[in-house]
Amino acid sequence: MASSARPAVVLVSGGLDSTTTLAMARADGFDCYALTIDYGQRHRRELEAAARIAAALGVSRNLIMPLDLRCFGGSALTADIPVPTSRDPKEMTDIPVTYVPARNTIFLALALAWAETLGAEDIFIGVNALDYSGYPDCRPEYIEAFEHLANLATKAGVEERSRFRVRMPLVALGKADIVRHAVKLGVDFAMTWSCYAPRADGRPCGVCDSCILRAKGFAEAGVQDPLTAAP
Repeated sequence: MASSARPAVVLVSGGLDSTTTLAMARADGFDCYALTIDYGQRHRRELEAAARIAAALGVSRNLIMPLDLRCFGGSALTADIPVPTSRDPKEMTDIPVTYVPARNTIFLALALAWAETLGAEDIFIGVNALDYSGYPDCRPEYIEAFEHLANLATKAGVEERSRFRVRMPLVALGKADIVRHAVKLGVDFAMTWSCYAPRADGRPCGVCDSCILRAKGFAEAGVQDPLTAAP
């Protein structure tokens, strides 16, 4: 029997934010299609995490799309550039070298193309504008601008058969609030991955910006992160 739930494309990276976003979309009754981009990032851990999460949360389809952005470089995630470490979260207001040029614009364009072919009007992305590292493509005004573009630049939008919405349920939440929401939704944190530069033993480095913000969120929420718990 075909599902009566509305289809939605959810960008899933394997991290805490995108996992919580997927869990929220499912809790809201959407029939979720998970899109993960294999863009040549520094390691495979987050791709493996994304696949586990999509399977565990029961998406209708999990698409891992290869798109190698290493040919452009320009980022510590796609080129041989050191990842920043041991920064104070209060200092994370600049645009760091882990910014991947136009990444969210590229990802959202691909999600939009899939949504149009699926007949979906909703695209979910786990951007966050409070506890973030200065990324310009995580701001609400950017997402709103892309949503406007989506309805101008698609056949479905021009013919008024669809009204595309880019949903950003975490945009106004701090990391601690995201952790609390994830707990309520039953997210298995052990499946997620946030670290930019894993240690040789496979554990998170604990000192990159992403690890520091994640640790701050778990600490403020009073929740133990299973990825950093003592073995």
